[in-house]
Amino acid sequence: MADHIAVLSNPFAGKGRGGREADAALAHLRGRGADIRVFTGDSAASSRVLAAQALGEEPRVLVVVGGDGTLSGILDMVCAAAVPVALVPAGTGNDLARALGLPRHDPVAAAEVALSGVARAIDVGEIRTADRVAPFLTIAALGFDAKVSDRTNRLRWPHGVLRYYLAVVIELLRLRPMEFTVSIDGSDPVAAPGTLVAVGNTASYGGGMPVCAGAAADDGLLDLVQVAPLSRRRLLRLFPLLLRGTHLTRREVVHRSVRSVRVSAPGLVVYADGERLGEDDCTIGIRPAALSVLVPATTEAHHA
Repeated sequence: MADHIAVLSNPFAGKGRGGREADAALAHLRGRGADIRVFTGDSAASSRVLAAQALGEEPRVLVVVGGDGTLSGILDMVCAAAVPVALVPAGTGNDLARALGLPRHDPVAAAEVALSGVARAIDVGEIRTADRVAPFLTIAALGFDAKVSDRTNRLRWPHGVLRYYLAVVIELLRLRPMEFTVSIDGSDPVAAPGTLVAVGNTASYGGGMPVCAGAAADDGLLDLVQVAPLSRRRLLRLFPLLLRGTHLTRREVVHRSVRSVRVSAPGLVVYADGERLGEDDCTIGIRPAALSVLVPATTEAHHA
C-alpha cells in the first residue's frame, strides 16, 4: 500500500458544487503536505474508469468528492480493493454523510478526515434485479418515494431540496396505491398493497427525510418500512411526521428489521442513492461491514 492519497472528484455533483468543494479539499490536503494524486471525472462512466485507475495505484485513502451517487457508482471496486474512503460531501442530499456524522458543509473539515479520521466498517445494501446487481449506501425507495425521486431527476427547477418538495407535490396529485407483493427473509410472498416501501441501510434520504429513523449502517440489518394505502389527505398528514422521524408508530406504518426482502409490483421503480437501479421485481439484501469509511475521531468515539 502506497502512502499517497487519491482524490476522485465529480465536479458536476450537486449542480456544480463538486468542483468548488474539490478545490477547497485539495488546497487543504496539499497545505498539510499530503502526497496527492487527482482524478477528475465528468460522468458516472468516467468516474468508474478513473476509480479503477486510482485504486490500482493502491492509495492509503481514496477521497471521493461528490454525492451519495458518486460513491455508490464505484462501490463494488472500492469494497474489493479494501481501501478506506474519505467522503467530501458535494451532492444534493448527502444522506450518507449525515448518517456517519461527516462534515457536510465544510470541505476543509471533510478533507481533514482523510488525514486524521478513524476507519469505521459499514454495511452496504444490494439490489438484485433481472439484469443487474447494484450496491447502495442509504435507502432503497419503492413506490411513492421512488416516483418522487424519478420526478426530481426530471425537474430542471428549482434547485436543492425545494426541487424534491415540488416533486412530492406533483406525485401527490398523481397518487395511486401500488399492488406490492413482499417476501421477507425468504418467506412466502404476501400481497401488501401500499403507498411506499423503503428499505434502509441508513436513516434518511432526500436530504434528511428520516423515513427509516433509527437505522444503523453497521448492524448487519436492513430497516423495512411499509406504508399502507393512503389518501392524499392522510399522506399529507403523515408527511410532517416523516420529516421529524416520528411516523414509525402510526398504525398505517409497519417497521421491522430484515436481512433481505423481495418486492414486486406492476409499474415498480427502485431508487437508491439518487439513482434509478431497477424495475418491476427486485431482491434487496445486505453485505455486512463491506466498506471502510473514515469518520471524525469524535464521531467514532460517540458512536462507540
